[in-house]
Amino acid sequence: MEENQINNKVTNLKRLIELIETLRGENGCPWDKTQTARTMAIYLLEEVYELVDAIETENPDEICEELGDVLFHIFFIARLFEEKGAFDIWDVAGVNKEKMVRRHPHVFGSESAENAGEVRRRWHTIKKNEKNHMKHQSVLDSVPGGLPALMRAYRISERAGRTGFDWNNIEGVMLKAEEEWSEFQCALNKKNEADISVEFGDILFTLVNVARFAAIHPETALKDSIKKFEARFRQMEKTVAESGRSLDAVSRSELDMLWEKVKKA
Repeated sequence: MEENQINNKVTNLKRLIELIETLRGENGCPWDKTQTARTMAIYLLEEVYELVDAIETENPDEICEELGDVLFHIFFIARLFEEKGAFDIWDVAGVNKEKMVRRHPHVFGSESAENAGEVRRRWHTIKKNEKNHMKHQSVLDSVPGGLPALMRAYRISERAGRTGFDWNNIEGVMLKAEEEWSEFQCALNKKNEADISVEFGDILFTLVNVARFAAIHPETALKDSIKKFEARFRQMEKTVAESGRSLDAVSRSELDMLWEKVKKA
């Protein structure tokens, strides 16, 4: 990349910083001036999910736009702490750069790594010995409590498994899933709502471990299944609408036939 291009891109970042300063300034936006790190964190989460949706579309324009929204919120939060005299966005970049160099000794140091698995193991070893993580009393402390349940279940099981508390193979986990399913059926038969909920949760948690052993992420797998269901259901709705009817006016047997037709298509 030519020097002029680099300068232009750096200028864009500086202008974004200046824009946020203006929004927070004396003559800025009343809404922006009332925001806190806590309130902006909620909006940041929403923007991250919108970015994930855009990535699923594989549309570069959408991804670029959503990345910009995420970037804006990160810069905005950094500005809030700069106003308090804590740090600014340049400090954030510097700290992260140092951390990434430290965690990649096979790239920036004299060590070597044969494969991604070795890199991952070393990453967690280095991370565990860093100042911010040494205060953790449990290996599970590093998993954010605010993660969606499915993602948190994956991280929790991953952290526990790394200590050696794990199944030997995927067959063992699948047997456990069958055992949990039987316990869920027993809870259903007893009609105990509390037990039903707990046992169903156990099934989900065990299936998360099945996914981990199969080297897939349960969040991604579930999203793909939801997307597939949505596409089929929308096609079924369209077919029914073309016949001049609504779904609730179609018999269950005909809906099943339409569903199978959509699946084959």
